[in-house]
Amino acid sequence: MLPVDSSKHRSDKVAGRLSRALLGLLMKRATVVATKRLTDRFRLITLEGSALEGVAWTPGLKIQIAMGSAFVARTYTPIEWDIEGGRTQILTFAHGDGPGSRWASGLSEGDTCQFFGPRRSIDLSDVESPVVLFGDETSFGLAAALCCLPRGADAIHVFEVSDVAESRPVLEALGLGQAVLIQRIADDAHLAAAEAEALRFAAGGAHFVLTGKASSIQRISRTLKAADVRSSRVKTKAYWAQGKVGLD
Repeated sequence: MLPVDSSKHRSDKVAGRLSRALLGLLMKRATVVATKRLTDRFRLITLEGSALEGVAWTPGLKIQIAMGSAFVARTYTPIEWDIEGGRTQILTFAHGDGPGSRWASGLSEGDTCQFFGPRRSIDLSDVESPVVLFGDETSFGLAAALCCLPRGADAIHVFEVSDVAESRPVLEALGLGQAVLIQRIADDAHLAAAEAEALRFAAGGAHFVLTGKASSIQRISRTLKAADVRSSRVKTKAYWAQGKVGLD
């Protein structure tokens, strides 16, 4: 029989108790009342509960959902929020085999989750029209939320995606069927097309919300700056970067 590492066992027990205490003290509870599979990797999840009532929500805010522990959470952008009915909806995207992907793929109606928020992520309340939202699959939820704002109803959406055929029906389900989709190519060669789109809209006085992959945001930002687009016309929010778990 292998010896038991008693110090590690005690440490794990303490961490478990602390996690449960934090979940109870800091996080709110919601129930999964609907799950809709859009594709193999995308699901619409509807959450409901008294903790969702009377919440001060605006498009662009985020919630962080615990993945079974207060120390492991994943961030989601609510698409909409019914503050009277205590209900919100999020879009999940499973990329890889991380905690968030496993959580979303295993959800069923009646399951409960604990979350923190809503909290500030990117402020869209002062966005001006015309507005162009650039991003990727992690930005679909934000794009749908932007449509809740009067100035965002006619927003132009440009997304770099790994699978155009998969992304199109997801966007149509979100009411974003007119989005421009750019297929990802190795070494980011596809971003030249995104830069061309950005410059075309910039010439018409557009404002920009750049989201998604950090390096893509940086490249589009540099392109706009070189074209003398004022920084006041550009908002940015990176959701992920290569080799990192998450930025938000």
